[in-house]
Amino acid sequence: MPKIDLASVPVKTGTIYPAPYDAEVAGRSSMRLGDAGGLTQFGVNLVILAPGAKSSMRHWHLNEDEFVMVTQGACTMLTDAGEALMQAGDCAAFPAGVPDGHCFVNHTDTEARFLVVGTKAPHEVATYSDVDLKVELSPGEKGRAHFTYKDGTPWKGPR
Repeated sequence: MPKIDLASVPVKTGTIYPAPYDAEVAGRSSMRLGDAGGLTQFGVNLVILAPGAKSSMRHWHLNEDEFVMVTQGACTMLTDAGEALMQAGDCAAFPAGVPDGHCFVNHTDTEARFLVVGTKAPHEVATYSDVDLKVELSPGEKGRAHFTYKDGTPWKGPR
């Protein structure tokens, strides 16, 4: 595979989160580098956080490993253990099935970027630590997200 031309990789904005949670990731964008390179077994995304932006709600994955490396700027990693400053070169790993909710927030006045590498499980469940919400991504539905409350009942909005 030839070198990936970053200028040709689309910048993705928006989220699959339902309202009102979609507003929590304003200022976050990403580039799907693994897709651009034709990878199918794992994902590689470059996440871009504007000043004040948040990567996601705190979450953990049931079936997917996740590895993060900050490539530019600095951001704060939030986990169940608390906060940790992450600067260029710093890495974190989140094994599948370990219920340690995590996300990243850019508290600086400059853009931050980090690389996320994760497995592409055929069936995935992510649980959001701080709200009553889970998402399920199933094979055969091209990654369509099904949101439920943590007890499995269909999601109809915050309760």
